[in-house]
Amino acid sequence: MLFKIITQSSLVKTEAAGPMSYLNQLRLPKHLGTKFIHIFVVPFIAFLIFLGIWSGSASTIETSLGQVPGPAQVWEQATTLYKEHTAEREKETKFYQRQDKRNAQKLNENPQAEIKIRPYTGKSTFIDQMLTSLYTVMTGFIIASLIAIPIGIVSGLSGTVHRAINPLIQIFKPVSPLAWLPIVTMIVSAVYVSDDPMFSKSFLNSAITVTLCCMWPTIINTAIGVSSIDSDLINVSRVLRLNWATNIYKIVLPSSVPMIFAGLRLSLGIGWMVLIAAEMLAQNPGLGKFVWDEFQNGSSNSLARIMVAVFAIGLIGFMLDRIMLMLQRKVSWDKNANIR
Repeated sequence: MLFKIITQSSLVKTEAAGPMSYLNQLRLPKHLGTKFIHIFVVPFIAFLIFLGIWSGSASTIETSLGQVPGPAQVWEQATTLYKEHTAEREKETKFYQRQDKRNAQKLNENPQAEIKIRPYTGKSTFIDQMLTSLYTVMTGFIIASLIAIPIGIVSGLSGTVHRAINPLIQIFKPVSPLAWLPIVTMIVSAVYVSDDPMFSKSFLNSAITVTLCCMWPTIINTAIGVSSIDSDLINVSRVLRLNWATNIYKIVLPSSVPMIFAGLRLSLGIGWMVLIAAEMLAQNPGLGKFVWDEFQNGSSNSLARIMVAVFAIGLIGFMLDRIMLMLQRKVSWDKNANIR
């Protein structure tokens, strides 16, 4: 009898504990809840506060083009720009369909006929210009990185090289893109002469200007990272008698990754900022030209469209930085380092 009572009591406890145990399994660990709040909830609340301040203050400011647009007007123009892009793509599709139909009909009538394929020459939409700017800045940034990282490594390993090139770096580092652009434009126009060019001159002007302005942070940070390598690692390299290439690959680069990527992130941010200014000044295709054209247009929607471009520029810059951060975490040897 006593055994039966104990058994029934145990079953009741088990049944009562069953749902509670299931609920405890569903409950998020405390550190995950805190991390979710820090990553998502806090930025979301800050963004809502920003929207509230913007919406409240925008209606009180009057410009020559009307009131400063609030969040609703900017969102409306963002959707309008997207609709314009889709409409332009539909026109392009129909253009090529008509061209293919004409060429097919011409070949049916005369198989030896010479057909012509003409490119679509419609206007560039906001999204087209955004993609153009991204392509240009990545081209200039990659060229700058391929130049800057080797120079930074050699400068960090050799005090003589560092003393030789440091004055040049400090002289050219603060030069504005507005000063580089006319020089680059004249040199490209004089040197890049071709009847069938692979790249347009406007693209080369912008990409080279980005390269010249964004390479310096990478050179400086790479040199600092290489020169700050732990002396124990250098001694290990000497004991193992590693050749120059193996020393660079096995010792120098892994130890310098944090500083190299700090320079790359700075360079990419500077390059993106420089490109927008260069496009505005030279009227090269891209987001900078879009902003300048809307400013010159002076319509009632121009301010809202410019603010759409401002948010697009900022969001793209943020995304580029996050991509570089992900790459840094991927290639860094210290996976527990607090990289942000």
